Amino acid sequence: MTTTDAPVPPPAPVVKTDAVPPRPGARRRSEGSVLNVFSHGVLVIWAVMVVLPLLWAVMTSFKDDSSIFGSPWALPDKLHFDNWSRAWTQANMSDYFLNTVLVVGGSLIGTLVLGSMAAYVLARFDFPGNRFIYYLFVGGMSFPIMLALVPLFYVVNNMGLLNTIHGLILVYIAYSLPFTVFFLTAFFRTLPTSVAEAAFVDGASHSRTFFQIMLPMARPGLISVGIFNFLGQWNQYMLPTVLNTDPDKKVLTQGLVQLAVSQGYKGDWSGLFAGLVMAMLPVLAAYIIFQRQVVAGLTAGALK
Repeated sequence: MTTTDAPVPPPAPVVKTDAVPPRPGARRRSEGSVLNVFSHGVLVIWAVMVVLPLLWAVMTSFKDDSSIFGSPWALPDKLHFDNWSRAWTQANMSDYFLNTVLVVGGSLIGTLVLGSMAAYVLARFDFPGNRFIYYLFVGGMSFPIMLALVPLFYVVNNMGLLNTIHGLILVYIAYSLPFTVFFLTAFFRTLPTSVAEAAFVDGASHSRTFFQIMLPMARPGLISVGIFNFLGQWNQYMLPTVLNTDPDKKVLTQGLVQLAVSQGYKGDWSGLFAGLVMAMLPVLAAYIIFQRQVVAGLTAGALK
């Protein structure tokens, strides 16, 4: 008796696939890289839009009038420093600059001193009306300055402070206090309370604790809010226009407008650009010098 083996079916073909499903972490990294490239691209475009006009204004301030209109985008054939000297002397930019330094310097010091003291009390002490006073300062930030110009004019006039440097300083301080108190109150709340408590245990008074311990610790916040106030006060035009009409006490923004209006048909555009750059350089220099402190002050609350 013979037996026959059943035919063995051939083995099934093995299909090799190299495709591996992407891991969730790799997908998130790819999305993050795309978002990073997009954000950096937006920042580059924004930087170009900001830097190019500044560079063009500086370049134009060293040209003569014919070159400004004949070749506005070309480099100056030579540096005309007489534009700066003419704007500084003949256009009285030196007087306007000095008045601005006095007004902004006095108002900035007063704003930081009064604002830091008020913010420290609101942030560290609980008393009846604490939140009400805090929200009054916050509400002052939303009050349009245009609505206060007419009553402010009569108040300053009745106090005998119209067309005076110290009157303008007081108005600048009152105008800048709401934002300063709002910013520094949040900053003082992030500072450790153990340091102040240790000072009280050692016998330090409240004023000594504030000026010698807490205020130095709040230096990043003071620099940050000081830069913002400096920018706003240096470029302020509406308040001095209404409250300061004395030609000898005008500030830099009024001087630039006066320089542009007084040109008439003469067209001294080179001198006008030189005066514009003069007004721009102090603000730019202040931000470049204190750039790291500004960033540190803005991020201190989030990091703590």
